[in-house]
Amino acid sequence: MKIGTRVIRAGLSPTTQGEPFHTGVTFAGPYHTAGDPASSPYTYGRYHNPTWTKFEQALSELEGGTAVSFASGMAAVAAVLGTTLQAGDVIVMPSDSYFAARLMVEDFFAKMGVEVRKAATAGNKQLQHLDGAKLLWLETPSNPGLEVCDIATLVKAAKEKGVLVAVDNTTPTVIGQNPLALGVDFSVASDTKALTGHSDLILGHVAVRDPAWGEQIRSWRTQMGAIPGPMEVWLAHRSLSTLEMRLERQCRNALIIAEYLASCPDVTSLRYPGLVSDPAHEIAARQMQFYGPVISFVLPSREHAEGFLQACNLVIEATSFGSIHTTAERRARWGGDLVPEGFIRFSVGCEDSDDLVADIQQAMDKVRQSA
Repeated sequence: MKIGTRVIRAGLSPTTQGEPFHTGVTFAGPYHTAGDPASSPYTYGRYHNPTWTKFEQALSELEGGTAVSFASGMAAVAAVLGTTLQAGDVIVMPSDSYFAARLMVEDFFAKMGVEVRKAATAGNKQLQHLDGAKLLWLETPSNPGLEVCDIATLVKAAKEKGVLVAVDNTTPTVIGQNPLALGVDFSVASDTKALTGHSDLILGHVAVRDPAWGEQIRSWRTQMGAIPGPMEVWLAHRSLSTLEMRLERQCRNALIIAEYLASCPDVTSLRYPGLVSDPAHEIAARQMQFYGPVISFVLPSREHAEGFLQACNLVIEATSFGSIHTTAERRARWGGDLVPEGFIRFSVGCEDSDDLVADIQQAMDKVRQSA
């Protein structure tokens, strides 16, 4: 069955006469639980919820492993780190990975006695730091620089040294890249982004190859209370059905826009893994089915970048990425990422590509004329 069919059918209830296609949301704290609690499939809202069950079934079908949903992407990150690491362990992670993930490791786990080794994503630099490590954390493509590492190569090296491997798969989503199929132990994602794609919820998940790790991840969620709201999960499951259609449109638009930006004299350091000219394209083509909706590039200065964003009519200035709405931001405004002042993270939506290119062109011309 092809992916476009699978995402629409994933997690749906069996066909039942008179029942809806997509089961409604369940709001519950306690459930009726007379006698032995083990005899009831649901007992208390911090442990489980039927709406979570359906969504996690859908994610499990797509990931090819056991999936557990969380209140946010960072809650999912914390669950993997918290269940695998203890004082004296070593984590190897990209120096250019998502800032909040690096901050969590440095501000919490390092202070608890975990040794942190960092190396750049490009060139599989983490290979040099695996001796004695407990966990290898990857993010590919990286956020926001869109560097790509070779997952299969890194997994092979890690397994030879007994190192667990986790991949932050937020940018491409599971249908753009399947880490579990490439041998990793943990596939982690912020479902806030392209997976759900409508800028209307915060959510995350972890998928694992080994069900035993799934039980530990689920236990972490229960004990820490990092549970998702049932309404958010129901919306996410509904949105999941259109993922392949959205992502196909976004990635087609992204390639068109990247090719246009490559012709702009003011644009430097353009990155999009789908471009044949991109340094990461060869590796990306081996392990990705979709190259994702995110482009990055650099404009000459902070003022130039801010002027460009202000001049756009169809591009919403906002953080996050992966929405059906085209958004962009000058990433350096937040701090934390080692990017130039004119660095733009551009998330391509589902609008008509001709309209988007025309809007970018008029914005570029306007800023150039006012300089």
